[in-house]
Amino acid sequence: MLLALDTSTLSLSLALVERVGEDVRALEHVVLGPPHKQSEVLPGVVGELLARHGVKLSQLEGLAVGLGPGSFTGLRIGLATVKALAYAAGLKVAGASSLAAVALEGPEGPPLFCLAVARKDDLYLGAYRRSGKSVVALAPETAMSPEEVAARMAAEPEALALGPALGDYRAALVKAGVAPARLLEGPTFPSAVEVARLARLPESQPLEALFALEPHYVRASEPERNPKFPPLPGPAPTARLKED
Repeated sequence: MLLALDTSTLSLSLALVERVGEDVRALEHVVLGPPHKQSEVLPGVVGELLARHGVKLSQLEGLAVGLGPGSFTGLRIGLATVKALAYAAGLKVAGASSLAAVALEGPEGPPLFCLAVARKDDLYLGAYRRSGKSVVALAPETAMSPEEVAARMAAEPEALALGPALGDYRAALVKAGVAPARLLEGPTFPSAVEVARLARLPESQPLEALFALEPHYVRASEPERNPKFPPLPGPAPTARLKED
């Protein structure tokens, strides 16, 4: 069995799944949105979920976690929790793109522009194509304005958009020229079940590799973008933005 979670949005998605051949089957999927705060409910809900199924943490095959892009704070909370649990129980961890998990809930065939909120008037975009229970990346994940998303969709007339950002930015995209029929309903958050479906546990995972695992931030944080504050000593912030 795998325990999977995604904290890239304000909704915590947590799932206990079992492998069925090359696929996974959810034993239970828990979703907690506002007013619940992920920093307060994790890892308590993890223990409650495992207890309901009579499973000890040490009995798990491993942990799967959504790596974003998404909320910087949410991603740090989720990954810190997963690292602590993995370290305590000696478990392996596998990460997967939160936007790729969104794509797994989209239709097969057309390009899928999976959107999440980066900050005000700034969206994360992951372009994928779904084939069965897998997805193929069509371009690196990036951040852009709603107008830039609309322009990109105009250049790819078969593409459809979906994902958490549409709750707040559907109207802005329509105003920018995207036909409403191209903006799909749901999902409103990346599903931990789909994260587990995408995740591939490593054959071995030394502690150095576990602790080196980081979210896919895509862009620099606001403090890193502020010209009034020089960068701290150490690796440049862009070292965290690499494509993995």
